Amino acid sequence: MKLKPLFTAVFLLFLIFSGFTQEDTVAVETPLVQDSLAVEEERDYKPYNALAPAKAAFYSAILPGLGQAYNGRYWKIPIAYAGLGVGVYFYVNNDKQWNRYRDAYKDRLAGRSDEFGRDRISDDGLIRAQEFYRRNKEISLLVIVGIYALNIIDANVDAHLQQFNVNEDLSVKPDLKYDQFSGKTRYGFSLNYNF
Repeated sequence: MKLKPLFTAVFLLFLIFSGFTQEDTVAVETPLVQDSLAVEEERDYKPYNALAPAKAAFYSAILPGLGQAYNGRYWKIPIAYAGLGVGVYFYVNNDKQWNRYRDAYKDRLAGRSDEFGRDRISDDGLIRAQEFYRRNKEISLLVIVGIYALNIIDANVDAHLQQFNVNEDLSVKPDLKYDQFSGKTRYGFSLNYNF
């Protein structure tokens, strides 16, 4: 009779300790799956090269679009040249118009006739037209310099981002936790970051 409570106590202790020692089941990946994942990760980003961004920026500074070619982003080259071409077109056009109005104003000051005639455009109108086209010429020059600088910055940033490892280790997902001590369920989001 004394053995029955002893067996019951041992049986209960066994159940209690077996509940604490159980581990969650984890899906084990086969080596073949892990190798294919490693190959896939290698294709997603380039290995780290500290000089790649500097090289890309230098190449774009030498010849616009060359840094994009170095990064393998060939589709960006026509965009860079189109932006530079539009800026150069407007610069040349505004410079031509500025020279036209300036020459007409010089002819009037010298007492010669000009292409506009005194009855079509006054002297004050010629001065305003010169200022207008000079300002537009300067804005066009700023656009050219800005697009050239954006070309260099784009090549540098793109080279940096190609070396950035983007994989599933960083994720935000809803999480449901069961608290074993209180028996209540906790809701929330978890941010998992693996080094």
